[in-house]
Amino acid sequence: MKQKKHIGLAIFLIIFISVIYIILAAKPLNKEYSFTPVWKISTANPVLNDASSKTKSYFHLGQTLGYFDEDGNISLYKTFPSKVSISDSYFATYNSEAKNTEFFNSDGSHAGVIEACGFPYFSDNLVYVFLPGGCSFSKCSEKGKILWTFEGTFPITAFVAKEKYTAVGLSNGSIKILNNENGATEIDFAPGGSDYPVILGLDISEDGQYIASISGHKQQRFVLSHREENQQKIIYHRFFDQDSPYRTIVHFSKDGKRVFYNYFKGLGIYNLDSKYEKTLELKDKLLSIEETDDLTILMGKEKNNYTVSIIDNTETLEGSFSFTADSAFIHAAGNNIYLGKDNSISKISISKE
Repeated sequence: MKQKKHIGLAIFLIIFISVIYIILAAKPLNKEYSFTPVWKISTANPVLNDASSKTKSYFHLGQTLGYFDEDGNISLYKTFPSKVSISDSYFATYNSEAKNTEFFNSDGSHAGVIEACGFPYFSDNLVYVFLPGGCSFSKCSEKGKILWTFEGTFPITAFVAKEKYTAVGLSNGSIKILNNENGATEIDFAPGGSDYPVILGLDISEDGQYIASISGHKQQRFVLSHREENQQKIIYHRFFDQDSPYRTIVHFSKDGKRVFYNYFKGLGIYNLDSKYEKTLELKDKLLSIEETDDLTILMGKEKNNYTVSIIDNTETLEGSFSFTADSAFIHAAGNNIYLGKDNSISKISISKE
């Protein structure tokens, strides 16, 4: 009788322990990102539909330019013989002798004339012109009138425009932060640390508090600095084992919490909250960085081979794919990716399942 009780107790304990183990060990499966094709449109002699009131994005593929919306409607399409500058707000075509350049709104209507000699540059709704010589530029009004001019003596090697500030990197290794209202220089800063100083990559946070840059040859390095009154204090820097000879990309995330930077064969991601840096291998030269609601999308290029890489908010590489093209672009909005390739544009929806 006692033996039966012991057997029953043993069975009970086995079942009880098994149930507890299952409860404790059970974990929900990690959700994975799913990429679903939504539509694909041709940019070769497209049918235009300018009736849509939805937000439009620009495309520039080879010697063609235009604007499209999230439903795949192309509202404007043009070919051009020489050069173009384009943003979601404006575009202009020009040649090497650009002077008094006309520029246009995204719907094709006339926006204004840049009343200067030089190459136009648009960043969202901001208008600039780079002046002859490569050392100076002017900020313009929405009609093209010169508002103020930065006159430098060293070639401009890096440039970024934000709503409140314009950041300029120069060949002598200095960085200047200009107030967009009047062009006044608020910060004049040199990261230093290299035998041959030159600013190769640059970005500034939207609030103007942080500057991130890649600079120099022979001890090339990444430098992150914080604004304290009218001075910059270096809060993090990193030397690279090998220099890259090219201009490169530095990018603050939309939420301002991370900064991405491309160095030789790699990508660095520095988190400003955790003070932690993560690096990923990146074989191709980085061309652009875009962000969806949850992901960071990279596009790199090696000859005619393009690679798109997807990184999540934990700095984990979720995947990548490659393709061959003569020209390409990547654009992200909401939870969608828009991929342009030669004479087509595709929309890809992202979900987590």
